[in-house]
Amino acid sequence: MIKNTLRTAVLGALVAGPALTAPLSASAEGLSANLGFMSDYYFRGTYQSSSAAMGGLDYEGASGIYLGTWIADVDKGIEYDIYGGWSGSFNDFNLGVGFTTYNYTDDFDDTYKELNLSVGYGPVTLDYAKGTYDNFDKPSLDYSFIAITGEYNGFYGTYGSFREDASGSYVEVGYGTEIGGFDTTISLISNDSDLDKRTGTGETAAVFSISKSFDL
Repeated sequence: MIKNTLRTAVLGALVAGPALTAPLSASAEGLSANLGFMSDYYFRGTYQSSSAAMGGLDYEGASGIYLGTWIADVDKGIEYDIYGGWSGSFNDFNLGVGFTTYNYTDDFDDTYKELNLSVGYGPVTLDYAKGTYDNFDKPSLDYSFIAITGEYNGFYGTYGSFREDASGSYVEVGYGTEIGGFDTTISLISNDSDLDKRTGTGETAAVFSISKSFDL
């Protein structure tokens, strides 16, 4: 039910877009890169590795089209993600649709392929992903993920949950700001037993990250 409601909201807004009195706005065209470091790497509430370096390369078109790749070291090997899509905004509404693949070396994990949708109004954003996990030599698994995030003056809070062949949920709260040209974030992440790969009982962790973006 959540999945269908979100898809209807996103597609309805896209169809209505041309009839609006003002055009959708999008980021200016350009190529950029980023480098950073995380004290611990968590993704959607699940621990990936400690002390992870990261970096990425992104292209954004004036029409809202984007393409990019992002790399991070994990406990065993390298994660490299490839993504593309479209994002735009109208007044306080933000819309996005895209596709992402998460890939890994050294058998740290197998490949995930996702369709990503998002819709936001003001400080609140709803994200939905529908994906397939290759699952090595076993039958592939289907999963969905939905998250709601609220932001205010640099503070944010997220609740995320998995469905279908995956399960588990988490809560993340944090604060992000720019210091000396670097983007810094400190966050507190609490997951349940389904997402806790280390103890299986659920854990809470504090994470610090710092990154720097460059226009190319």
